[in-house]
Amino acid sequence: MSSASYRDAVFTTPLDRIASFSFDEQVVACFPDMIRRSVPGYGQILGMLGVIAERHLRHGAHVYDLGCSLGAVGLALAGRLPPDAFTLTGVDLSPAMVERARSTLAEECPGHHIEIVEGDIRHLDYRPSGMIVLNFTLQFLAPGDRDAVIATLFEALEPGGVLVLSEKIVAADEQENAWLVERYHDFKRANGYSDLEISQKRTALENVLVPDTLDAHHARLSRAGFSRVTTWFQYLNFASMIAFKE
Repeated sequence: MSSASYRDAVFTTPLDRIASFSFDEQVVACFPDMIRRSVPGYGQILGMLGVIAERHLRHGAHVYDLGCSLGAVGLALAGRLPPDAFTLTGVDLSPAMVERARSTLAEECPGHHIEIVEGDIRHLDYRPSGMIVLNFTLQFLAPGDRDAVIATLFEALEPGGVLVLSEKIVAADEQENAWLVERYHDFKRANGYSDLEISQKRTALENVLVPDTLDAHHARLSRAGFSRVTTWFQYLNFASMIAFKE
């Protein structure tokens, strides 16, 4: 598959019936543009992952990127760390994402030890790791599956390891949440999306992406055993947390 990226036009045409959102080949082809124009702060979060790894990752430790999409976390770490500093396994459920990520990483950072596997993060046999990244992935799992996944990841982390969890969030206060959602839609309009595109994508994501509150995320991480959790980034209704295993 070509590594070219296209402008996101998935929802530009009025649709009689809007199917649930999926990471198919159409989405993969425009994914970098979609993410750039749809996820506030995505570039800043990626940029900090290499910095966080420099500070917290034991030399030579293993890293998981769960829901790796096109391999951006691997690229971010490889951009700051030498090949012997880490090994990384990226996991994604979408065959189209996996194929594209493999070719991108082989081309961009051939000296680093990065593998991309197709799989369901709920059913992996995890190896001991120093860092695990869930970038906008947990939100696509059924809410009833989330506690078990986080508990499993806590067990997979080595002492001193960190989990970075980035998610779309919902505010507990209805008025605050409405303001955040409205400004998020303004953010998308400012990035060239039409009201039709915003509306149709929102419909497509309904019951596919179910966000939690920040408090719910912190409570879940605490229940799993993490001793300390910090929300280190928030931009509108998108946030990133880091959880520490002692």
